[in-house]
Amino acid sequence: MTVNVKKRIRTIHRRLVKEYGEPAPPRSVPALDELVFTILSQNTNDRNRDRAYRVLRERFPDWAAVASAPGRELADAIRVGGLADTKARYIQTVLRRVYDERGEYSLEFLNDLSDAEASEYLQSLPGVGAKTASCVLAFSLGRDVFPVDTHILRVSKRLGLLPTKTDLTEAHAFWAAMVPDGLAYPLHKNIIRHGRKVCGARKRLCAECVLADLCPSVEVA
Repeated sequence: MTVNVKKRIRTIHRRLVKEYGEPAPPRSVPALDELVFTILSQNTNDRNRDRAYRVLRERFPDWAAVASAPGRELADAIRVGGLADTKARYIQTVLRRVYDERGEYSLEFLNDLSDAEASEYLQSLPGVGAKTASCVLAFSLGRDVFPVDTHILRVSKRLGLLPTKTDLTEAHAFWAAMVPDGLAYPLHKNIIRHGRKVCGARKRLCAECVLADLCPSVEVA
């Protein structure tokens, strides 16, 4: 069964690469920067996340200034990203804890930990779940891990890879076990592209889908 699932995933990967191409490599930033960036991405779109992060970095010279800023001032800086008060509290708590534990505003020590150990540490921080931890590992640390967002969860269920009631935690466990070695990053990026362009939450373009013959949820016109 596992072999068949992995074979199917490889087929999905090949078709998505043919459709969308190989994704560009992730931006290379320190792990702490990636963590803050990913916290800002929660429950918002990419455009507002990027704007919130840009204003944050323009308004505060370094992470020490962010950690010591009045909470309302930080929340105002990231307001465009939504849930500003909550995210400001998470970010400051994370920064202060990292500094208290490490004596610096850095998560580069994660490079010396296994995937499981690094993920466990990250998820011990406030506001950090499996997806946020996986993003830091995949995009900053270059680990072969597979973050699951709402697009991937939706597409995975429609393709019949996951039961309809699967939650994000269960989906991360599935993909960690099933994604073939070396495919986590490109497959993650291309499934998201497919979920945005073709397999939308409200609108499915099944007639244009390169995975239609593999999909038990296909809608026939």
